[in-house]
Amino acid sequence: MKGKEGKGFGILVTFCVMFLFWLLLSGIFDAFHVIAGVICSAIVAFISHDLLVKGKGEKMLAKSFRFFIYIWWELWQIVLANFDVAYRVLHPKMPIDPRIIEFDTSLRSDFALVTLANSITLTPGTITILVDPEKGKFWVHAIAKKPADALLVDKTMQRKVADVYMER
Repeated sequence: MKGKEGKGFGILVTFCVMFLFWLLLSGIFDAFHVIAGVICSAIVAFISHDLLVKGKGEKMLAKSFRFFIYIWWELWQIVLANFDVAYRVLHPKMPIDPRIIEFDTSLRSDFALVTLANSITLTPGTITILVDPEKGKFWVHAIAKKPADALLVDKTMQRKVADVYMER
């Protein structure tokens, strides 16, 4: 019985995500497009719910809310990093000191590792080169010492991702 409840929850969460994505991309809210969105989202949710929601959906609402908050924080980091990269490129001396850094993380779930890797790559000035999931090791290219130190010393992004996926 519990397996069916977990499956239903996964289908519901996947449907909601797909339907919101449909509405966001279409931008058309007449009856035809909304009904088409409901039908397509339901089909996708039924077929692929286990790709988005693994397991029984334990703490899924809390993780989803935390992830939503994290997205806004990450968007702000992207804005700040854009200004940093623009400054470095436009500065007459171009204070660019590229480096490859290696660091360990305590994150182990696939979603947490992928979120951290994508967050690093989405933030201008840093690119994830390689991830070793078994060891929790990341290799990252950074444009200068400041973005590298943010990952090596400050570790705010790692802490926030660990908080989202409750991996402390």
